[in-house]
Amino acid sequence: MAKVVDITDKLNFDENPKLKIKGVVVTVNADAETMLRIMDAFGNESEMKASLKAYEMMFSEKDRKKINSLKLPAKSLMILIQEAMNLVMGEDDQGEDQTRTTT
Repeated sequence: MAKVVDITDKLNFDENPKLKIKGVVVTVNADAETMLRIMDAFGNESEMKASLKAYEMMFSEKDRKKINSLKLPAKSLMILIQEAMNLVMGEDDQGEDQTRTTT
């Protein structure tokens, strides 16, 4: 009989994370398939095309309307997309004091 290893405790089944911008809360689609498609887009397309795809995949139409209503400048929208990706990939350390070393 084949060995079975239960990894359930190592996995995260929490709800999708949320970002707050000027009091507006939006949900970031954090499922693995979406993130793999986004990473593929950044590897195979121009940054602008990949960013647009990421924006459309990470945020629902309802949340994109909320974001669009904020009339963010292009640079701010790019920051939003990057921060959403950092949040999903576990690279968001907001709220934690952290000393970064540079070489």
